[in-house]
Amino acid sequence: AIIIGLLRFASQHAGHGRHTSSTPSMTMMESNNKMIMNKQHENRNIHPGSIFSDTQGTPINAHGAGFLFHDNTYYRYGEMKAGTTYLPAANANWGGTRVEYLTGISCYSSKDLLNWNNHGNVLPASKDSDHDLYRDNVAERPKVVFNANTGKFVMWLHIDSMDYEKARCGVAMSDRPEGPFEYIDSFRPNGQMARDLTVFVDDDSKAYLFTSSEDNAVMHVSELGDDYLSTTGNYSRIFVGRLMEAPTIFKNEGRYYFVGSGCTAWKPNAARSAVASSIWGPWVELGNPCRGEGANTTFHSQSTYILPVNGEDGSHHFIFVGDRWNEKNLSDSRYVW
Repeated sequence: AIIIGLLRFASQHAGHGRHTSSTPSMTMMESNNKMIMNKQHENRNIHPGSIFSDTQGTPINAHGAGFLFHDNTYYRYGEMKAGTTYLPAANANWGGTRVEYLTGISCYSSKDLLNWNNHGNVLPASKDSDHDLYRDNVAERPKVVFNANTGKFVMWLHIDSMDYEKARCGVAMSDRPEGPFEYIDSFRPNGQMARDLTVFVDDDSKAYLFTSSEDNAVMHVSELGDDYLSTTGNYSRIFVGRLMEAPTIFKNEGRYYFVGSGCTAWKPNAARSAVASSIWGPWVELGNPCRGEGANTTFHSQSTYILPVNGEDGSHHFIFVGDRWNEKNLSDSRYVW
C-alpha cells in the first residue's frame, strides 16, 4: 500500500522533466534471480514486518539502512543491533532505549532485492573510549554513495553519545562497495547539531546532505564538496519548526520528493511528505503519502530509504523501505517495504 501511495503522489505532483537515475530493469532483476538457485536459502518474496533472512538463512541485521546500486548490484548498509535492550538513565525522559553495545555497520549485496549476501561488519566499533565508534556511543542511519571522480565509496552516518547530545555526522570511506570502510572523522555541519540524515546524489553528480538539525526542529540541506567527504558551507534551512526526522529523498520527472517522520522516539507516527522544484526549496508539504489500514502509523514503521527501480516498460517505481522498531527488543526490529 505504501509503495502504491508513493507512486501515486509522485506521479500526481510531478513536473515536466527527464528522469536520469541509473536503476536496473525488472527484466535484468528476474534474470539474475535465477542465478541464486544454488544458495542455501532463497527468498522468493518480501514479507513486510516478517524476519528477512540472508542467503545463509540468518536474519538480516541492517537497521536504519541505506542502499547503493553499483555495477548491477544492490548494496544494503545498516546498523547492527545485537544484545540486551535497556533504557539508559540519561534517556529516561524520552524513552530512548538502546542495545547494550555498539557493534558496527553491516553490508549486504543482492542482484534481485530478494536474496542478500552478508559481507559482515564493514565499519566495526572501536575499543578506544575516545573514538566516535566506541561501544557506548551511537552510530546510526549509514548512507553510502559512490564518487565517480575519486572512485571512492563514501559513507555518512549519524554519530552520537549515549544521551544524543553529541549530535554529529560521521564520514568513512572505502575503495570497494563491500568495504571495509575507514573511519575519517565527525563534525557538525554548518556548526549545527545533526542527527538523522540521508545523502542524495543529483543527476549532475552534485551531492547533498539532509540532516535533522537545531535539536530536530529544522531540517538542513547541505551541499557536499566534490569528493563528498565534507560540506561546502552552502546550506538551506527547510521545514522550520516542523520537528522532522528519518529523511529520505528521491527525484522524479525533474522534481525532488521528501518522505520523513515526526519525532516520537521509537514509536511510529504518520509519515510526512513534500515536493520541491529545487533541492534548496521552497518545499511544499503534501501530507501523509500512505494509504489504507495502518497509514496513520506508516504501517507501524519509520522511513529509512526510498529505493528507485525501473520497470521493463521504462516506467519508474519507488520502493519505500522502513524500520519497524521494537523498542523493548531492538535487535528484533523488522523491516517494512
